[in-house]
Amino acid sequence: MNRNNMHDNWFELNHPEKIDSPALLVYLDRAKKNIEKVIQEVGTADRLRPHIKTNKSAEACQLMMDAGIKAFKGATIAEIELLATVGAKDILMAYQPVGPKIDRFLTLIDRFPEVKFQCLIDHVDAAKALNEKALEAGQTIGVYIDLNAGTNRTGIAPGAAAEELFEALVAMKGIQAVGFHLYDGHLRDPNLKIREEACDAGFAPIAQMREKLEKKHQVTLDVIAGGSTTFPFHSKRERVTCAPGTFIYWDEGYASGLPEQSYLYAALLLCRVVSLPTSNYICVDLGYKSIASENPLDNRVKFLNASDLEPVSHSEEHLVLEAKEGHTYKIGDVLYAVPIHICPTVASYQEALVIQDGEQVASWKTLARDRRITF
Repeated sequence: MNRNNMHDNWFELNHPEKIDSPALLVYLDRAKKNIEKVIQEVGTADRLRPHIKTNKSAEACQLMMDAGIKAFKGATIAEIELLATVGAKDILMAYQPVGPKIDRFLTLIDRFPEVKFQCLIDHVDAAKALNEKALEAGQTIGVYIDLNAGTNRTGIAPGAAAEELFEALVAMKGIQAVGFHLYDGHLRDPNLKIREEACDAGFAPIAQMREKLEKKHQVTLDVIAGGSTTFPFHSKRERVTCAPGTFIYWDEGYASGLPEQSYLYAALLLCRVVSLPTSNYICVDLGYKSIASENPLDNRVKFLNASDLEPVSHSEEHLVLEAKEGHTYKIGDVLYAVPIHICPTVASYQEALVIQDGEQVASWKTLARDRRITF
C-alpha cells in the first residue's frame, strides 16, 4: 500500500481560505516520521550526513538535530552558514570552492571556530588555490576528494587519477585529505536489483583505492556516499556515511521512481483555480515561478485532489490544465499539489507554512534559498 494514500484527505486544511496562494506547506508530523525512517534505514543517526539543499530552513535542520543527527552538508556558503547558526558542529560544503568562494569559506571558518568545516576538491589547481589561502589565514582545511562514478558532473575518476590527487593533497600544509565523497544520483533504474548492482560496481574501485591509501599512509579515510537513489545500498557497507536530502519532504519524482522507498509526502503546494478560459480548460496560480519546471510539461506536478487534470501550458504565473467537458471546477477552488522535484521548488518560496492537524502552526523562513545570508 502506498503510505501516502492511507488517509485520502490527510492534506486538506481546515481553513484554506486563510492562506494566499501559491503557498508551500510543510506537514510537520510527516516530516518527523520521515526523519525517524531514514535513521532506522541506516541503523543510527551517526551514519547520516543529510544534504540540506531540500529544506534550506533553520527549523527543518533543527528537527534533524533533535533526532540525533550531528553531521550535515550543503552546496552553498549560505546553506553551510545556516547550519552553523543553528548549532551544527560538523559541516561539509559539498562543492569545490573556486574564486571568491574560497575567501567566503575561510571567513565562515573564522566566524565559527567551534565548527568543523570541510569541503570538496577534485582538481589539483583548485587544491593549490585553497591551500594558498588557507596558509595565509593560518588554517588547515579538511577536504574530501570528490569522485566521479558516472554522473560526469563533478569529480575525478577513482583509481590512478584520484590517487595522484590524494598524494598532491598530502604534500600541502594548508589542506588535510580526510576522505572521499561520492554522489551517484545518476543511478535511477526503477528495478531495485539493477540499481543495486550498478551501485556496487561503481563503489568497488573506491573501496579498493581507500584500502590501498589507508595502508600506504597509515590513516583512516572516511567515505560519504549516496543520495536518495542509492543511500540504502551504501548503508550496508562498513565505514560509509550516507547523505540523502530529499527524504525529509519527499516528492513525486522519487515516490514514483523509487517504489521500494515509502517516505511520506511532507511538503505540498496549495494553489487555486483563478480562471476558466474555455469550457474544458482551467487555470491555476502555479506558474513556473512557483514550482520546479526543468522537466517536461506533463512531469512537473501531481494534484492529490484533482487527478483528472492534464497540463496544457505553463508560464510565469499560470498553469493551464485540461478538464473533462462538463467539469465542476469553480473559480477559487483549492488544489493540493505534489511537486515532481521538491528541492528547487522550496527555493521559490520565502517561507514554508507549517501544518499540523489541518492548521497552520508556524512559518519557516527559507533562509538559505539565497546565495548570501550575512556575507
